[in-house]
Amino acid sequence: MTRPHATDLVTREDGPAASVIDDYCEVHMTHQNTGPTVLAVSGNPRPGSRTLTAAETLARRVAALVGAPDVETIDLASLAGEILGPEHAAADAARERLASATVAVVATPVYKASYTGLLKAFLDLYGPDGLAGVVVVPLVVSGNPAHALVGEVHLRPVLVELGAVVPTRSFAVTEDRLADLGPVADAWLAREGDALRRAVTPPDPGAGATPDRAVADAFAGAAR
Repeated sequence: MTRPHATDLVTREDGPAASVIDDYCEVHMTHQNTGPTVLAVSGNPRPGSRTLTAAETLARRVAALVGAPDVETIDLASLAGEILGPEHAAADAARERLASATVAVVATPVYKASYTGLLKAFLDLYGPDGLAGVVVVPLVVSGNPAHALVGEVHLRPVLVELGAVVPTRSFAVTEDRLADLGPVADAWLAREGDALRRAVTPPDPGAGATPDRAVADAFAGAAR
């Protein structure tokens, strides 16, 4: 039996080799050219709030940790007028941005011992698993240390229900610490940074194989 030539395998788009090589390129080569993205989301109904500033402060440190070039921001206060309306194009665009992020810091002030209705309304725009694969850090700003567990008790469950990965404890901070948040964020990252980094960059079982070796193995396996 004549062994197929490698060039014949590549041109057979419906053949086994094409499928093997396409899968390799999609999973490995594409991700070599894209880096992580970090997003800060504020659920405070006041535009430009201290909650937003806190989310951006933590997000910048997270970006440095995971190697993201920059931080993007969504201030839900700017979308409050349309989130519950029949047409919400800008909110839908924000929803897509969050769903496509690598890591998101989702922040809320404490309102009646929970997260805000604005944030709830925004999250309700997602269908099942709408945040699948997004690594999320809940951030809660409260006026009283007694509300430190709002992120764990109320916000984490809805994020997990939407498919988000929440590998760390919530970042909880009281209002009196917001003026000098840097040291608080640094202390939190010292505790939670390793878990966050592992969630963003899981071990690659094929990390030892070079791209050329992997392509050669794919050709060889498809030609057998």
